[in-house]
Amino acid sequence: MRVASLNKFHFVFAVVILAMLSSCGDNPHFDHFYSFDKNEWSQDVKPSFDVKIEDTSKWYDLVITLRTTTDYSYSNFWMFLNTETPSGLTAREPYQIPIANDKGAWIGRKSGTVVENELVFRKRKFPKAGTYKFVLEQGITEQTVDEVLNVGLSMFEYEDPQEN
Repeated sequence: MRVASLNKFHFVFAVVILAMLSSCGDNPHFDHFYSFDKNEWSQDVKPSFDVKIEDTSKWYDLVITLRTTTDYSYSNFWMFLNTETPSGLTAREPYQIPIANDKGAWIGRKSGTVVENELVFRKRKFPKAGTYKFVLEQGITEQTVDEVLNVGLSMFEYEDPQEN
């Protein structure tokens, strides 16, 4: 019974999110999510997103979205963002996503038992056309972090912000 109600909840949650996204004026250039089996993100699971960039004159906002349950045990989440350019150059950077404040209140958007937090990179340019690969690694000291539903990468493109 619990599994059926949990699957039903995930379906309803996905429909609500899709409705909210479709009502926004900006359509994402890229928008994909990776869902974790049993809501556990182990260190050996590294979600990967391949994004094709054709127009290097455009600007992009990149958004990494992390969804946890309200049973998530920590006040933050550490992850590594690995980036590979079309020419093979790589970078690995650590980032912290605050989940709850010092008093334990959720920082992100909460809906039922789901808490959604974002890491936003505004006004980014890509110097070379081609496919960029983004790989996310969980950076918590635990081998496996539970109560993590999914993680996603969205990219929104726009013209030169100086011209608007």
